[in-house]
Order: sequence, then C-alpha cells, then structure tokens
Amino acid sequence: MSVPLPAISVTEILARKAAALSPEAVPALVRERAEQLLIDVVGLCIAARRTDYMQALVGAVDSGGPCTGIGHAAGFSAEDAALINGTATHGEDFDDTFEGGPVHSSAVVIPAVLAACERFGCGGPAALLGIVVGIEATCRLSMVVPKAIHKSGFHPTSVLGTIGGTLAASKAMGLTRQETVDALGHSGSLASGIIEYLAEGAWTKRLHPGWAAKAAIAAARVGRSGFLGPRTVLEGIHGVFQGLARSVEGNYGVLTDGFGEKWVMQDITFKPYATGTMNQPYIDCALRLRKRGVRPEDVQQILCETAEGYVHRLWDPLPSKHRPANAYAAKFSAPFNIAVAMVTGGAGLSAFTEETVRDERILALASKVQYVVDPKNPYPRAYTGHILATLMDGKVVEERQPHIRGGAHEPLTREDIESKFRGNCEHGGWKKEQADRFLASVPKFFDSPLNLNSLRA
Repeated sequence: MSVPLPAISVTEILARKAAALSPEAVPALVRERAEQLLIDVVGLCIAARRTDYMQALVGAVDSGGPCTGIGHAAGFSAEDAALINGTATHGEDFDDTFEGGPVHSSAVVIPAVLAACERFGCGGPAALLGIVVGIEATCRLSMVVPKAIHKSGFHPTSVLGTIGGTLAASKAMGLTRQETVDALGHSGSLASGIIEYLAEGAWTKRLHPGWAAKAAIAAARVGRSGFLGPRTVLEGIHGVFQGLARSVEGNYGVLTDGFGEKWVMQDITFKPYATGTMNQPYIDCALRLRKRGVRPEDVQQILCETAEGYVHRLWDPLPSKHRPANAYAAKFSAPFNIAVAMVTGGAGLSAFTEETVRDERILALASKVQYVVDPKNPYPRAYTGHILATLMDGKVVEERQPHIRGGAHEPLTREDIESKFRGNCEHGGWKKEQADRFLASVPKFFDSPLNLNSLRA
C-alpha cells in the first residue's frame, strides 16, 4: 500500500522559513548567543590541536587548500577544514549541548559555516545567518523523537548535525529554497554515526561532528548544482527518523513552528566540565560533598539515582565503568567522573588523562559507586544529578542537583565563557596576546568580511 506524499514537506517548510531570515531580523540576544558559541568553539579547537587524535586526523587529509584548520598552519579544502574543526571542537567533550536532545549543535554547524564561507567568499552576515539557522534547526531536530536515535544505536549529533549543518551551509552559501530542499534531501543519506565507540573508549565519537560538518558542505554543494534530493527526507516512510529512530510519528511541529521567531538555541548549555553532558550534575554533587569535608577514604558506598536513558552510556557494563579502558572512556563513566571530582577537586581537561585513569585512589572510589534507575527522572527535559554516600561510620550524606549548570536554569555569563576560552587557549599553547586579539574581534566578526588567517598557528 502506497502512502500519499504531502503537498508540502517538512524540509520545504524549513527551507522557506530559513530563506526569510535576514541579518537584521536576528534578535540581539540570538546574535550574542552566536558570539558566545563561536568563542567556545575556537577555544576548544585550540585546546585540542596538539592531541594525538588531532595529529592523526590532520595527517590523514591533504593540505594546501584555502580554508582554515583552527590552530594549524596549513590550509585545507572546505570539507577537510570542517572535518578538522568539528572533530577538535568535540574532541574533549567540552563543547555545548542542548538539553532537549541531547545534541551538540555548534561542533557541527560552526565548522561547516566557517569553512563554507571561507571557501565561497561569504562575509560575516552570511556566517551569522548560517550559524543561527543551523544551530536552531539542530536543537529542534533533537526534540522530534526524543531519545529514539540514541536507543536505536546512533549518535544524534552525527545524524541530526548533518541535517542542521546542511541547512546552515545552504543558508550561508545563499542557496535558493529549492536548492536547499535538495541539499537537505541528500543530507539524510549522508547522516550516520553509530555509538559503538562506548565499548572500549575508541576515538570515533570525536570524529562524528567533524564528519557531519564535512557531509553538510558536500550536501549543500551538490544541492546548489541542481542534483535532485527527496523532499520528504525527514518524515518519509524511508526517511531519516524511520531509518535511524525507528519512527515516523515524530513531532515535526517542534521543528518548524515558530522557526525564526522563537529561539530554542537560547537554552543551549555551555559545559563547565570537560566530560560527557550527563555527568555534569553528578560532578557538581561530588564537589559539594568534597566541600562538606567528605574524603574519599571516608566513603563506604555511593548510590546514585539516574535516568534509564543514561544507563547504556554512563553506567553499563558497570565493571568497565569502574575501571575505564583509557582517558577517553573515563569521560563516559559516571563512577569515574564522581570519583575524580571528589579526589582531585575538579573535572577539567587535566582530570581525564592516562595518569588519572590509572590512579588507584580514584579507581578505588569509583568501584564503590552503584546506581538505581529512577522511573520519574525527567530526562531529556532536564539533566539531574544525585549522590547518596554511606560513610565508614554509618553516616549517610546526600546531594541532589535538578538541572545542569551552564544551561537555562543556571547559565554561564559571557565572562565565564571567555574565561573558559582563555583556559582552553592556554592548554593548547596559544599566547595570551592571540587569545586577546580574537576576543577583541568577536563583536565585529559578523559585520565584516570573513578572514580567519589570525586563527591559524
């Protein structure tokens, strides 16, 4: 039995609303959010540029193109610059996240837009439009069928980022509405990314946003050339959500209703800690216990309430979460995150190293952490933390956090974000003068011709 096609598809509505947006129509608060996200992305690229995984990736692509790999001296093709910058942004799991998803939007969208604008001579106003349209779309896409993409074994950032990144690149490059619909049609076939990286701490998750950014540029270029794509790529019986979320019953209104008028990207969370999104509230709880004077050696057992959606990412299999295989795997272990925060007093870039992951004091505490699923946990509407610690003397102490810090309920300030940026630049070997120059340029970034030469090594 055939299913009738809609008179107007979701991508056609999305393309029409994106096309109607002009730089003058971007609210001041949305522009401010775009500036904050840009600052965060650049700092994260600098922080990661000398890591082993980034050296491996840069060595795997050809240099000599016109586009900037942030923090690297060579030029690259647009697609490879997007790949490099997207991977670096997400590499330490320190990039922003959207609670309704979860999804990491900026790690895909900003690298795709910067590379597309640099390659095709688009200026700051085009970059602004591409960034806000793409990030807004990616955040909204994550709410169409919440949790389902993760449950199906795929990474929402990689899947939905490809689609949002394609809309972003299409807008920045000035594609027509029909060309944008075609580009979005192709993006569904280019979207991918399984979450098997969880098994042993492999590097593949880091690659996902970079690959999505690269695919987004490819989809936009192909769409611009007149290569036809399916307009029902999202809601169709063989579309993205049926194929990768196992459902066509999604709330597509959450994607299109009020697009360009009501901005959900205002609720994006900037991470205070260099680790997985869902760990963040648990770290705050652990640090409060430390501040209360609870020492690791005082702890007999820790029990944490958690969401069912967290279990396969943060908790199971529990033995491997108690002793992560490597520093990257440690970022996806709630027991390790709790323990490293209580032992070291922090969870920044220095908390997740091959030294900390072999620290027996940290591992001893991590081995005492257990979990229980709370069926009333509000995830993904909110990200919560909870620690119930039983001490050696029988005393029980408890901490709860109802939301993730850095998000809508407890946002970071512009000063907080700039401080994080400076710390990331210092970690990545950028001089203070370089960081200062970039921060000084940000208020005019979206008004001027785009020149990223100052972001090269």
